[in-house]
Amino acid sequence: MSKTISADKRNIILNGNLIKAILMLAVPVMINSFIQSMYNLTDTFWLGRIGTDSQAAITLVSPFQNILINFGAGITTAGAILISQYLGARQDKHANTMANHICVCSMVFAFICAGICWLTTPAIIKWLGAEGIIYTYGLSYIRIVVLDLPFLFMINLYTSVKQAQGDTVRPLLLNILGVSVNLILDPLFLIVFKWGIAGAALATLIAKIPSAVIAFVVLRNKKQLVRISFRDFHFEKNKMISIIKIGLPTAIGGSTMQFGFLLMTRNVNAYGASAITAYGIGNKINSIITMPANGIGSAISTIVGQNFGAGNKTRADKSYHIALRIGAVFLFIFGMILSRGFISESMVRFFTTDESVVPLAAQFLSIMAFCCWTNAFYNTTQGLFQGSGHTLITMAVDATRIWVFRFLVLWICQNYLNMGVESVWYAVVVSNASSALILYILYWTGIWKKEAIKLN
Repeated sequence: MSKTISADKRNIILNGNLIKAILMLAVPVMINSFIQSMYNLTDTFWLGRIGTDSQAAITLVSPFQNILINFGAGITTAGAILISQYLGARQDKHANTMANHICVCSMVFAFICAGICWLTTPAIIKWLGAEGIIYTYGLSYIRIVVLDLPFLFMINLYTSVKQAQGDTVRPLLLNILGVSVNLILDPLFLIVFKWGIAGAALATLIAKIPSAVIAFVVLRNKKQLVRISFRDFHFEKNKMISIIKIGLPTAIGGSTMQFGFLLMTRNVNAYGASAITAYGIGNKINSIITMPANGIGSAISTIVGQNFGAGNKTRADKSYHIALRIGAVFLFIFGMILSRGFISESMVRFFTTDESVVPLAAQFLSIMAFCCWTNAFYNTTQGLFQGSGHTLITMAVDATRIWVFRFLVLWICQNYLNMGVESVWYAVVVSNASSALILYILYWTGIWKKEAIKLN
């Protein structure tokens, strides 16, 4: 049954109605992104009930956690791109072999990284400028959360393998299970057992375990079109080179970008706990606002990948334009609504009752919502370049977005315009818009049409 379903979706991606194909892939990814964000949103909600210091601590250390996740995600992203191109070329055997390589590489990285990070977190949190209770809370949270990396990467592997086949529904169902467990455990550990921020971290860790186990069992099932099997497994040089060529730029770009976020958080920390809490809440709500762009970008990556593998670049180009129009129009209307002050303030008050935080977070959210339509250009064009295998370009743009535009705007606003914490808000939106423009200009050069990898 799974093979038949995957074959049908491959046919839709390669030959069917493109609007149907985009929505078929993008809508479940949007919902899945929302479900995944519920881990942090749930933590933020319940931690807001026990104090601003807890929320400030989680905001401070989250970028460090995201550096690890994004570097590891480079491996699974490479898997999704390569597997989708193999499937488009109807080289299903090579798609299975690639899945095995991705599984081994991601698991080895997860276990090594979890161990090293558990040991080094005290020094990192001190470097971030955390002191007193925020240091204690941050250390407790991150030391528990890094232990979930093996489980998280197994879930990401499952998502990548399924998404490459055009199946974005089953990863959604898997994440619903994890979030449901987290929704139960968070209030139990924080409010009933009074375990504080460590309870929030433990709830997140435990919630990922059943989903990871199910993901592993399903991927081992012989009825799957793409599955993992370690019988007679051996590393193939050409596949490892492909993973490095596609995955390393994604890993470096994502982790470098997250390291930039870490430094941004350090800058915000200078304005106090209220500012850093507002920054965290604004970013979390903004992640929900931009989910349509993320979903469409993921959909385009799969559609472009399979059509590239099939040698149909014209269809890949057409799918990009359709997706861009859908995303830009939707986000423009949605952003105009959410940027209204009374709406943004109402959303912020759901996560905090601290009157020193509310106006800051509402202002940040309003500014980001007003400009969120630029994310449609950024994510859709990024999906096009990733699907065609040009991850080196997306790495360069990701790094430039933070290290050039964001810090440059921040420096100008702080030192010449004396805008205070508002400097951070405008640095975020200007850097996002600038990077979207750069990617869009690069699209028109046609560089994405060049072969980045050779399938074998």
